[in-house]
Amino acid sequence: MNNYGNFNLYDVLQSERPEMLIQHAKPFSELMMHYKCAIQEVETKLNVLNNEYSLVYNRNPIESIKTRIKKPLSIINKLKRKGFPLTIESIEQNLSDIAGVRVVCSFQDDIYKLAEILAKQDDITVLEVKDYIQNPKPNGYRSLHLIIEIPIFLSHKKKPMRVEIQFRTIAMDFWASLEHTLKYKKQVDNPEDIAEMLSSCAETINDVDVKMLEIRNMINKLEI
Repeated sequence: MNNYGNFNLYDVLQSERPEMLIQHAKPFSELMMHYKCAIQEVETKLNVLNNEYSLVYNRNPIESIKTRIKKPLSIINKLKRKGFPLTIESIEQNLSDIAGVRVVCSFQDDIYKLAEILAKQDDITVLEVKDYIQNPKPNGYRSLHLIIEIPIFLSHKKKPMRVEIQFRTIAMDFWASLEHTLKYKKQVDNPEDIAEMLSSCAETINDVDVKMLEIRNMINKLEI
């Protein structure tokens, strides 16, 4: 149990500017700091692996690492949508995507190799795996999602924190970014046609990913 007292996020909804109130609420700010520390732990581990690959295999499997903490109002809305209590304790117990890390890799096999190595590290516990590469979402979205638990070391205690890690190739990230942008455009007259086109583009992008991996493997064989 955390020492957060009776702090209730419902009070935030009564504020004229709830985003300002919640950001200055000490219990909430403390929890967000913990999530930020967890992200730093994950990012450090990924950078170490990337550096090791560079030395041993003469290439970097990771193109980029992006991180984010879910915004306060997004947290509140998700708790309400799922019917969870609007409390600090409820955030920790019921939400697994407050801290997010997106890892963009060069090739699909890099995704699975990095995920496997991370999962074997003795201070990481994998809570959930969602493989949207082998089983894409209906709209064509592809990515490998891991929900992990990783400890952070504070001045007075060690605390496990949940982090969501999304692994994508460059092509998957390109598609997901554009799909996200288009999804929030004004209402269109032919949403079914657009959804079908996006799904078709996702298939094409996946074919490119597969071909690029084949080309890399062919080149590697020639270098042996």
